[in-house]
Amino acid sequence: MAPSRRAAVLGSPIAHSLSPVLHRAAYAELGLTDWTYDRFEVDEQALAGFVEGLGPEWAGLSVTMPLKRAVIPLLDEISPTAASVDAVNTVVFHEDGRRTGDNTDIPGMVAALAEHGIDKVDGAAVLGAGATASSALAALARICTGEIAVYVRSEARAAEMRRWAERLDVQIRIADWADAEQALRAPLVIATTPAGATDALAAAVPERPAALFDVLYDPWPTMLAARWSAYGGAVVSGLDLLVHQAVLQVEQMTGRAPAPVAAMRRAGERALAERRR
Repeated sequence: MAPSRRAAVLGSPIAHSLSPVLHRAAYAELGLTDWTYDRFEVDEQALAGFVEGLGPEWAGLSVTMPLKRAVIPLLDEISPTAASVDAVNTVVFHEDGRRTGDNTDIPGMVAALAEHGIDKVDGAAVLGAGATASSALAALARICTGEIAVYVRSEARAAEMRRWAERLDVQIRIADWADAEQALRAPLVIATTPAGATDALAAAVPERPAALFDVLYDPWPTMLAARWSAYGGAVVSGLDLLVHQAVLQVEQMTGRAPAPVAAMRRAGERALAERRR
């Protein structure tokens, strides 16, 4: 007998995704015993065919790289938040057949910071200039009242961040990655770089650091986060972000709120601990 409601995460590669762990934990806590959540390896070429082949039992999709922009033409409508960064990570299928897209990464970042008592800052620094950096700028547009310095490795990346800043109506200062140690003195540092990219900065963490949001969660802690925490600074992790963006997805797909944040986080922590054994 087919399950009554289905959801899944799509992307490539996808085997590492913690989304099934988080969503299934939410379903269990909410008593949604007839809901299932899976993962599917889907690239840009296969995306349209996959979506078109879904039946009426489907409630929604989580969308990760490289599909966050590729999915937009397949949707009937996207939220202003998703439109602000041209990226959708959440698709909801409605009873009338409409497909709508949203971006829960941005409010997820804001919620993760707020959970650690960070709801307003008078300045920030962003390390990196990839796709996550644009979401970081969008999140900072909501909570930062002062200068945002963005540390990049190339002029091409600098130009890209200037375009995002103009679109999001935020003021940024572009800085060279060679000067990234200066970023660590900001009231809030958001590290959006791949694993290992900030390791060399760990030795430069000030004795009284403010707040660090490192979007990585595996491996964890990063060298930067470990040193930051050792010096008593506030640290927000990529797992915090993953949980809070998933919370919003669960609420949109199931229509049940609030989603069980604590249960979802415990499930994510257990899954990561098992990976490290």
